[in-house]
Amino acid sequence: MSDAQKIAEVLLDDALKKSLDYKIPEHLLGDLVIGSRVRVPVRTTQRQGTVVALKDKSPFEKLLEISSLLLENKEIPDDLFELAKWISQYYCAPLRKVLTTLLPSSVRGKAQVKKQLLIKPNLSKNALVSLCEKLRKSSPKRALVLDILLQTPQGILLSKLLELSKAPASSVQALVKTGALLSQPIEIDRTLLSHAEYLPTHAKKLNAEQQDTLDAIKIPLDKGEFEPRLIYGVTGSGKTEIYLQAIDYALKLKKGVIFLVPEVALTSQMIEKLKSRFQEKIAILHYRLSLGERFDAWHQMRRGEISIVIGARSAIFSPIQNLGLIIVDEEQEASYKQTDEAPCYHARDVAVMRGKLTKATVLLGSATPSMESFHNAHSGKYKLSVLNARADLATMPQVTLIDMKEETKKNKQFTLFSSPLIDAIKKRLEVGEQSLLFLNRRGYHTTQLCSSCGESTRCPHCETNLTFHLGGNVLACHLCDFRLSPPPRICPHCSKEGTLKFKGAGTEMVERALHALLPEVRTLRLDADTTRHKGSHATLFKQFRSGKADVLIGTQMIAKGLHFPQVTLVAVLNADGALQIPDFRASEMTFQLLTQVAGRSGRGSLKGEVLIQTFLPEHPIITLAQAQDYNAFFTQEMQTRKLFRYPPFTHFIKLAFKGKQMQPPYKAACLLREDLILQLPSPIELLPVVPSGHAKIKDEYGFQFLIKTEKMAPVLKVLKGILENKDPKEKVRLLIDIDPLSTFF
Repeated sequence: MSDAQKIAEVLLDDALKKSLDYKIPEHLLGDLVIGSRVRVPVRTTQRQGTVVALKDKSPFEKLLEISSLLLENKEIPDDLFELAKWISQYYCAPLRKVLTTLLPSSVRGKAQVKKQLLIKPNLSKNALVSLCEKLRKSSPKRALVLDILLQTPQGILLSKLLELSKAPASSVQALVKTGALLSQPIEIDRTLLSHAEYLPTHAKKLNAEQQDTLDAIKIPLDKGEFEPRLIYGVTGSGKTEIYLQAIDYALKLKKGVIFLVPEVALTSQMIEKLKSRFQEKIAILHYRLSLGERFDAWHQMRRGEISIVIGARSAIFSPIQNLGLIIVDEEQEASYKQTDEAPCYHARDVAVMRGKLTKATVLLGSATPSMESFHNAHSGKYKLSVLNARADLATMPQVTLIDMKEETKKNKQFTLFSSPLIDAIKKRLEVGEQSLLFLNRRGYHTTQLCSSCGESTRCPHCETNLTFHLGGNVLACHLCDFRLSPPPRICPHCSKEGTLKFKGAGTEMVERALHALLPEVRTLRLDADTTRHKGSHATLFKQFRSGKADVLIGTQMIAKGLHFPQVTLVAVLNADGALQIPDFRASEMTFQLLTQVAGRSGRGSLKGEVLIQTFLPEHPIITLAQAQDYNAFFTQEMQTRKLFRYPPFTHFIKLAFKGKQMQPPYKAACLLREDLILQLPSPIELLPVVPSGHAKIKDEYGFQFLIKTEKMAPVLKVLKGILENKDPKEKVRLLIDIDPLSTFF
């Protein structure tokens, strides 16, 4: 910073859209840089913000001074600050919102270093033994404290000492006062893995395809060049082993690693693999971490104490030093996209841009790549590695379609389990193998319906049916968590009694029905209801892997990435659900889900089998999923996308409007659409205003329209101007979603 640059432009974390100018105090002149976190005066309060520019002039004569620097390491790293500017521009979001997304709330000042007291002996061992004997009768509690410290001469935390000795804190304080013990504050590491231990494992021998892929990854790592690479490998082809050996190579080159996984469910299994392979400290980041855990992990990464981070989408913003390798596992997953608030970023695309800024190697892995990524690989934008065979001599499972129309006729009523499925589960029980049952609906019944008026019991705050959960005897909304217990007996629409019937099946009913058919079967259920608590995913997986259950029943949490060698049967109970959604991605989502869940079978030395129950056995997407033929699916789907000018041949931009009443968001959407028709050039297409897929959520009504364009720049320029001029007091909220994953919801 030159001597002339004595003014800082500061963007506040909240309240104001525009940045403010502040004078830099003399003692901070050498320390302040772009990206510095500062505390500044705003009227009568102190606010936090980020320095976004340094300059020598300001249009304002009288400037207040910056109060102080924040953060132990003073600033957001350069590459992250550049990334924030790109996200703000591409995803049409205020830089202020992007910076608060980038920095965990704990780092923005809502958490601090955790300190505890370490108690250590301050006398020789003989002196301590002598004192202990003296106190044995006169003060047994103090003697007990000394007994414990004689066994732990290196020291023990005060909280642990009190727990073991059952002595009051005053006993320890008295011993400190007399000089027998020493008390000193130490910083406590709250990161989850700081004390976890795993049995060490070694690198596996790679097959020819795996080795070729790893060799190709090493080239840009050695050169320190940016290279995005799509690893397209069938389920069970050993992508994870390639990741692990690539990480090992990056660490030897003193490079940092970010490893993204789409679900908390996958994190525990991947952590075990990473921790058992590497001695280095690993940070884990996901939404269930406490503020303190996030604070510790962020600062340790910033100081260079941690070189590997694993986590869900926000982990892409980790301040890892000398970043050299970014891995996005299951890159096709929708959970990498933020959809409910600005910026609506996609972590996969942000990972590619961060790789470009840091000259890192970016690996995108999938058995069913997104259409966009596979298109990028074929057009040369990404490098492509293909793994056609399963690793470790495992073979692809046999996939069979079961026509549920025939099963319904045979049983003279709807059934959850076809005869072939029950026979297959029995067979596994006899030989001690395991099964997975997949149904993407949780709860017991999905609807409560009135047989008189035909109306369903709906959430009063959302436009959705309430789901019945038998465990709590409650009707629950899966959008806002509204609960009604006990369920009503009188129809809320026609007031008739005894006409309400439950319809539809969820994972809870599947578990109960399976026990009715096979009383001896041991089951575990994995869905949002059974994994509410921290660590519950890891606990359930350990129980299933150790053979404490014969069948794992679950929603899409069990569909991808998980590795259970004893699972030889996978059954999809209803393959048709996602096909009914009026969204151009419905075919892609269905094919990916069916292929991924089928890939959980036969991953060890045992032969696998997959049963897909469907009412549409001739549907081309179902038959392609049965054949596990991604290339044929890609070719067919790309022809459709090209014909209708859908992504990846164009971009969609979704403008969603929400308000407490129905008319204001609808009017705002119509007005903005009319305005954009006048401002945007003619090849750009604006679709009509329609209600959102969920027309009402949490007492807010939603309307939306789509913009379809081949070139983003002219649209982003116009939208940015609209955002800057938007009245913050307006009662309608506008959310701009660039490249939305769903055009319906």
